[in-house]
Order: sequence, then C-alpha cells, then structure tokens
Amino acid sequence: MTLDQYRMNWNYPTSMRVGVGRISELAEACRQLGMRAPLLCTDPGLAALPMIDAALRQCRDAGLNAGLFSAIKGNPTGANVMDGVAAFKAGAHDGVIAFGGGSALDAGKAIALMVGQERPLWDFEDVGDNASRVNVAGMAPVVAVPTTAGTGSEVGRASVITDDAAHIKRIIFHARMLPALVILDPELTVGLPAKITAATGMDALSHSLEAFCSPLFHPMAEGIALEGMRLVQQYLPRAVSQGADVEARLQMLVASSMGATAFQRGLGAMHALAHPLGALYDAHHGLLNAVLMPYVLVANRGAIEPQMEKMARYLALPGGFDAVLEWVLALRSEVGIAHSLGEIGIDDARIEQVGRMAEVDPSAGTNPIAFSAAQYSALFEKALRGAL
Repeated sequence: MTLDQYRMNWNYPTSMRVGVGRISELAEACRQLGMRAPLLCTDPGLAALPMIDAALRQCRDAGLNAGLFSAIKGNPTGANVMDGVAAFKAGAHDGVIAFGGGSALDAGKAIALMVGQERPLWDFEDVGDNASRVNVAGMAPVVAVPTTAGTGSEVGRASVITDDAAHIKRIIFHARMLPALVILDPELTVGLPAKITAATGMDALSHSLEAFCSPLFHPMAEGIALEGMRLVQQYLPRAVSQGADVEARLQMLVASSMGATAFQRGLGAMHALAHPLGALYDAHHGLLNAVLMPYVLVANRGAIEPQMEKMARYLALPGGFDAVLEWVLALRSEVGIAHSLGEIGIDDARIEQVGRMAEVDPSAGTNPIAFSAAQYSALFEKALRGAL
C-alpha cells in the first residue's frame, strides 16, 4: 500500500483521523468540538520543539485563542493536573489539546475532567462507583495527538496519575474521558530517539500481550490484541533502526491504539509491578514493562500455555510458549532493551513494599494467576537480578 492508502478516518473506538500530514487539521478538529480557546497540554521537552509552535500558530491563525501548559512530569502528578486546571481557568479556555506521549495525554485528559469538578482528584480514582461522582457537564472536550507509539492513552478512558504524598500511581477513570477526536500523524513521531521508540513500542506490545492473556471473556479485544502484536512484530524493529520510516511509524501508532483498545479486557502482572516501580523510582513506564515482560510470562506459564500456542501460530513462530518467549527476548535485544531492572537503576531496597503494592494494583485483578504479595516480591527480585 502507498502512504496515501493509509489516510483514513475511523470511528472506532472514537473519531480518529489517520495519516501523514493530518496534524494540519488540528484547528478544524478543535472547531468541530466547539472549542474557541483550547489549552494545549504537553511536556516541557516537546514544548521547546517546532511542532508545538506550529500547532499553536495553526490554531491562532484560525482564530482560536490557544494557550500552552507544559508543566507535566514524565510520571504526571496530581499537582501537575491541578496546575493545569488553574492554567485552564486563568486563560478562560474551553477545551484541551492533549499533545505528546503518555504523560501529556494522561495529564491533559485529567485536566479536562477536573476543570468542572468540585471534589478533589483522588475522589475519581477507579475504585467502586467513584465514576458516578463526576459532574459530566463540567468536563471539557479533548483532542488527543500522540507523538509516541506506546501508551495508547489517546483511546483510553482513564489517566494514570502519581499521588506524590502516598507514593502510588492511581487510575482516574470515567467513560467520558475518552478523547472525542484523535489525530494519528506519523510525521510527529519521526524525530523520536531510538531508545524511546523501543521503550514505547514495547509498552504497546505489553498492552496487547497482557490483554490477550487476561482470563476475562472479551473475544473482540482478544482479536485486536493479536493483530496489535503482529504489527509490533513487523514494524517495531524498522521504527527503531530506521526512524524516518513513515510507514513503520504509522503502523506503530496504530498498534499503540490497538493495545489500549484491547486492554479493556484487562492487564496483568507487568503493569501491577510497573505502576509501583514507576511511582517509587520515577522510571519510564514503557521501559519497565519491556524489562518485566519475559519474567511475567514465565511466572504465568502454567495458566497461559493455550493462549501462547494461538499467539505463536498467528505470529508464525515455530512452537508454543517457548517460541513466544524466545521471540520476546530476541525482540528486546534487537531494539536495545536491558535484560534486568538492575541495569536501569532499580535497586533492592523496597522488594517487600513493591510486592505489597503490586498485589493490590488494579492491574493484578486480571493477571492469569492471582499472585500474593510474596510472589510479586519474588518476581520483582528475579527481574531485578536478571534471573529468568
């Protein structure tokens, strides 16, 4: 297919404009949602790049009173969200452009939620029926523009936000947090460094892989997960080694959105461990999932053999579980992912604490095996030492 043939408008799971150059439609997308004064939310690194200046200029040339908020950490915090709410109100904004990687997308969506709420942010954590507390009428519309292919937050109904006081990541959820419009333009990801391309791409794989292994009944998500993994298999090495390969960049954006759509079926121990490790060590979420991946597969082996056989057939791998594990290890090596958590600066000072936090993490609920805190600690220690 030519790149022009990849230029499409999709309506699943939300309105999505896909293809090279679609960022040129940003101002029109904002207008479609009724915005006259959008607040562009991004991270400090992106804020300094020409693409953000170009996006703001496009909006302003179209008569939109666009503002910028960029005080967002790599693991966004509750304080980041509330600072964004203050900027939204101070600028009399009426919508959010969530522009960037997972941190900017998550923060932007949470800001759009909180601008119309009177309760504190943590009252909307994804626990019980907390979502019913949301004043839906007060929520601002969101256009999501991902610049990394990993989290898939552009098609998610939640934000992962760090509670600094409790040293824990909390999931803020409401169905209406799903952005109303998404722009997937691969040219925005071309300049992404190889290491970040690899880590975010493995994050996309972790979403599809954990969703595929979830014990919940959701055949639609299972099918999406399989194809998402195939796209990663085919295109992630190209995106890492040939950063200007626009087709590979586009396919990885699609794989990222597919992974986040699939994990409506649930996640598992990779994320149950990555969340506390990210909160405690401020480490990159995608990289944590990438390093943890084979250790979690081995730990879950007794419960996922049939799924691994199906996955191996779909990916044309010669065998079942062992073939999948070998492929994961080879892919990690090819794209430059470390083999152990120790290699990325994680230490053994909090082994028991991480185990306790992982056991109660929401992602643990759909792991194929219900691990205890002690089992999570042991799994963490194996990944820390590289003892596969």
